[in-house]
Amino acid sequence: MLKKISSKADLMAAFEAAKGKLALRLAAGSIDSVKKDIVCCGGTGCHASNSQDLMANLRSEIKAAGLENDVHVIQSGCFGFCAQGPIVKVMPDNVFYVQVTPEDAKEIVEKHIVGHQIVERLLYVEPTLKEKIHDYAKMPFYAKQQRISLRNCGLIEAENLEEYIANEGYQGLAKALTEMTPEQVVQEVLDSGICGRGGAGFPTGMKWKIAAGVKADEKYIVCNADEGDPGAFMDRSIMEGDPSSVVEAMAIGAYAIGAQQGLVYIRAEYPLAVSRLQMAIDQARECGLLGRNILGTGFNFDIEIKLGAGAFVCGEETALIHSMEVQRGEPTTKPPFPANIGGGYWGCSTNVNNVETYASIPVILLKGAEWYSKIGNWVTERDENGHWVKTVSGNAGTKVFALAGQINNVGLVEVPMGTTLREIIYDIGGGISGGREFKAVQTGGPSGGCITKENLDTPIDYGALTKIGSMMGSGGMIVLSDKDCMPAMAKFYLGFTKDESCGKCTPCRIGTRRMLEMLEKICDGKGTEEMLVELEDLANTIRDTALCGLGQTAPNPILSTLRYFKDEYIAHVRDKKCPAGTCTKLFKLRITDKCKGCTKCARNCPVGAITGEIKKQHVIDQAKCIKCGACIDNCPFKAIVKE
Repeated sequence: MLKKISSKADLMAAFEAAKGKLALRLAAGSIDSVKKDIVCCGGTGCHASNSQDLMANLRSEIKAAGLENDVHVIQSGCFGFCAQGPIVKVMPDNVFYVQVTPEDAKEIVEKHIVGHQIVERLLYVEPTLKEKIHDYAKMPFYAKQQRISLRNCGLIEAENLEEYIANEGYQGLAKALTEMTPEQVVQEVLDSGICGRGGAGFPTGMKWKIAAGVKADEKYIVCNADEGDPGAFMDRSIMEGDPSSVVEAMAIGAYAIGAQQGLVYIRAEYPLAVSRLQMAIDQARECGLLGRNILGTGFNFDIEIKLGAGAFVCGEETALIHSMEVQRGEPTTKPPFPANIGGGYWGCSTNVNNVETYASIPVILLKGAEWYSKIGNWVTERDENGHWVKTVSGNAGTKVFALAGQINNVGLVEVPMGTTLREIIYDIGGGISGGREFKAVQTGGPSGGCITKENLDTPIDYGALTKIGSMMGSGGMIVLSDKDCMPAMAKFYLGFTKDESCGKCTPCRIGTRRMLEMLEKICDGKGTEEMLVELEDLANTIRDTALCGLGQTAPNPILSTLRYFKDEYIAHVRDKKCPAGTCTKLFKLRITDKCKGCTKCARNCPVGAITGEIKKQHVIDQAKCIKCGACIDNCPFKAIVKE
């Protein structure tokens, strides 16, 4: 149990006392060593895959072996390699097990912990080289990452403040409070070059400078933990795996702008994140790192959690503020900006940043702006001769992406700004799943755009992505293959943004609905070439006239797919064909003469649409067929085709 921390000296003493807790996890040791830490993923995804039962079984087996004093099971946050969860990492052996079940606990303890042998069948298999790798640092998924925001996820025990302090936690705050003025803190963040990771990319230091310059008796600092697009998964993972980093960063920001109260706006649908964040706040308060006279400096600051209902539009800061005020989550025109009096929480000057932005702040304060500004601070561009050259961009640091879709290595990746899409998809992501052909990558979530193979060498940079019709967003990155239909993909995203519209402005409320209706007709084979012109005109109008970022970016999937995949739209409206074979109204299933009459397709058809005698060619009743594809998946002779 941590003692009261009343000064920087107390904090450093706590650090010295606690850092031994991480010794095994930070060391490279021998598999023969007796003392071990077994680190298990405790994120929401792995909880859903029975990681809690796995940990209970591991503890039980360790106790049965009489090793409970030497071997400890640690529940960490998300490792990021979500497709391979639940994950178990044994340290200091540096052995990384994947897709571990509760039933595997006995073998891990008996063979690895007691017998000092690696359990080969639980090792990760690299998808391209087809080789097993036990050292996570040598896995392509991790090798090119540089984890700053995610630095503690998968390392420390998520619910233990002592372990956060053991890994230099709260030293950034201590430095700010005891060695720097608020103005110097603002300048340090400004010099670091970090931009808001919520999507807009506004310089964080400039945002703090504006808020700090407002003369007001009451100010608030807010953490937006409610962004609802696929990329916001990393925000939840940080709160589940390293909640104290958010608490520390908000305290640093509050000192910099002159606030005494912090608010975390988080969706109630994230119960594990809410629980761990509240635990981090309570623990910090109990040991004196929140509250009055923090570290004996006279600085007062505390944090309160505000639960939201999970509205996508509340990723926009004015809508978020209204929701915290128990009003409708609707955006307002700016100015006044939240930092201005009259524009923030209850009319007070308010600064809003998202989770990922805050997670980097303690490290920036501790290691310095110069260190951070040198990470990823370049882009790749073509010169007049068509050659790729590096130029300074001003986009410093790292960015976390939620890599998903038709990709071998699904998960969270953190890379330096300037890393190319090709490196992320093929080097880190392991290439396209199923050996299929790459078609596009959707960045920026539902409001982003598609990037084709011609632009795979585009760097991860706010400006570079915008130039090719996409956006950074909060970090969603969905990889699409030749099995994906682009009009159907645009329809899917538009359905989401239409449902998430707050309804305040007509372009978004009505326009998204009209665009969705046109896309539904196109995908059903009822569209016309004239409709494509109307769709593009309407998308441009909504982009230019909607009130907030949600409406302004909602047409992006349509505009980018029309730009790069116009031929697919033409096929849908002119030929009444879906080239990808996914729009169910535009194809039918037929059993060819390759059929051997094994009856497997008929036995697996959920609606009884397939009939035929044993050892004779079967037929599909088109009136009954729902085109689910179960017959194709189960046919051993590849006798069923789409046409």
